[in-house]
Amino acid sequence: MMFNWLSLITGLFYIVLGIVVIVYKFFFTILEPAVAYALGVLLVIYGIFRIYRAVSKIKKSRDEE
Repeated sequence: MMFNWLSLITGLFYIVLGIVVIVYKFFFTILEPAVAYALGVLLVIYGIFRIYRAVSKIKKSRDEE
């Protein structure tokens, strides 16, 4: 159960990281705008996927109880 909540928090972290990469165009090094947008969007999509998966697992575990 704790892993599901941790996965939810990690998903939020990925979304925030993606937005930071898009805005500042920096990820360990200065990025070109096209690369920053692509990486930022990829991180945001992955964050949304992690949140969706965590929420579905939390709902599934509550239904089983």
